Formats: sequence, structure tokens, C-alpha cells
Amino acid sequence: MGGGRSETSALSGTGGGRGMTTTQNSQRPNACCFCWCCCCSCSWNEEEKRKRRRRKRISQDTKMETIPNCEACTKPSVDEIQLWSQSFDKLMRNPAGRNVFREFLRTEYSEENMLFWLACEDLKQEINKGTIEEKARTIYEDYISILSPKEVSLDARVREVINRKMQDPTPHTFEDAQLQIYTLMHRDSYPRFLSSNIYKSLVHGGSRTSSES
Repeated sequence: MGGGRSETSALSGTGGGRGMTTTQNSQRPNACCFCWCCCCSCSWNEEEKRKRRRRKRISQDTKMETIPNCEACTKPSVDEIQLWSQSFDKLMRNPAGRNVFREFLRTEYSEENMLFWLACEDLKQEINKGTIEEKARTIYEDYISILSPKEVSLDARVREVINRKMQDPTPHTFEDAQLQIYTLMHRDSYPRFLSSNIYKSLVHGGSRTSSES
């Protein structure tokens, strides 16, 4: 991981303040998004160690905090839910699928991976230079900085690339990091998601509703 000096140099070249807020702030969720959800290689080893350290930091109080906002979406059909098991790409292209997968990641204390991926997608849509710099700085501080509790697991090479690109941020500053986290979620979390009660209850619940109608 990069040291404190490289982080400082990476951030010093960007403008913008800290006032920018993102959709990742913890607020009460839109109930309609979750009403159908079941609320009722060394890098992989390093990820497991990081998640264990994260679990230790979470107290009983923080477990009771409100869930951050989810993406706006409609209730998925039975066919859509079943398509999520065919490939990770199909799951991630579907807003409802991302919400359910994000709920699963929360149970594994790795929701920051999805939040980082979503923040990178949001940055790619920006065209205003000032907004790009401000959002890039926020992403760096929230997910790349070694001081952040939401730091994602990246290798040294990718961190070096980000530190260079932060001197003049663009919508694609975090492209390499986003791909690495996407791959991590695909290989590490996705197989467990398909075997989880969260996903199985949606599949069985949807199939039951379909047969009764």
C-alpha cells in the first residue's frame, strides 16, 4: 500500500472542497427499494484479513445504524432474478440486482467494494472539470486513502497509477482500480452470494408467486 507522503502529493494537485456529498452517505433507505428484498492469490487472502479487521471495529451501535440509500429500481421479475445466476455481468447491469448484491456485501462487511464501483461509474458521467476534480478527491479520500475505514483492497501498482493520475483527475482516473474491485467481487463474493439465503429466498419467493398467479 502507498504511504502517507504519496497520498498527500496525489491530493495536492486537485481542486475542490470537502463539501461534496455522495449518495453513499448513511440515510434512511427508500422503503420501496427493499420491500421485496430479504431484509427479514494473496490479494484474496489480504481481502479476508481486511474484512476480519473491519468486523472487529464494528460495535453493536454501528450495526444498528440506518442503511445507506439504494439505487432507484423497480421490483425484479422472476426471470430477472434467475438471470443473475447466469453471470456476474448480468447481475451488475441490473439496478435491482446491484441493490440485492450490495445488501449481501453488507452482511460480509465489504459493502465498500460496491460503493466504490458505483462512485466510479458516477464519475465517468461527469464532464465539468471542477466537478470531476471534486468527485475524484472524494473517492480518493473515501476509498483509496489508507486512513479511511472504507478503504478498498488494491495492489501497490494500481495505487501508484492512481496517485499519478490524481495530479490531473479525469472521469477515468480510477479505471484500473474499478476493474480490480469488480474482479474481486466477481471471484470472491459472487459465488457466495448465489449460495446465500438472501438470493435463494428471492428465487424461491418469486417462483412461488409465479406458480400461484
